[in-house]
Amino acid sequence: MEYFLMIISAIFVNNILLAQFLGNCPFMGVSKKMDTAIGMALAVQFILVLAALIAWTVEHYLLVPLDLQYLRTLAFILVIAALVQLVEMFLKKSVPTLYQSLGIFLPLITTNCAVMGVALLNIKKEHGFFDALIYSTAAAAGFGLALVMFAGIREKFEFSPVPRPLQGTATALVTAGLMSLVFFAFKGMI
Repeated sequence: MEYFLMIISAIFVNNILLAQFLGNCPFMGVSKKMDTAIGMALAVQFILVLAALIAWTVEHYLLVPLDLQYLRTLAFILVIAALVQLVEMFLKKSVPTLYQSLGIFLPLITTNCAVMGVALLNIKKEHGFFDALIYSTAAAAGFGLALVMFAGIREKFEFSPVPRPLQGTATALVTAGLMSLVFFAFKGMI
């Protein structure tokens, strides 16, 4: 039951994107097309989970035993940057169309604060390895859910009569705010 609550909380109640406001750059940048949003969600899922687990391992087996916790941010950034490079090379060789459609946003996962935020939250909440795996996977799923939902809504706006002053970024920001309010309503359920 505890893991179920952790999963529901990470996906809906404390959504890393809509409740904690981490990772907004790719949220706004790649959410104009559904296929690009799904590709970014999968890339972030992979990187976020692996980065959080490797960061947890580095923290507990390297930084804490050597009393180097003050290097946590630097170590985590190095882990995330290395993983993003691996994913970027893989996508460039295996799925070049997705690589092209993600464009600059793929290397920007390195500086995606959601990835770093989940790694740091695992340490702050004192999760064990399995708890970190569950939480990271659920947080990444919540990120992907919000991104894909937002992309679907933005695609609908392409064919809807939106007043000229609200077209583009204005509608996207209002929609993101309304989505945050909808996800905020889940706080009363748990």
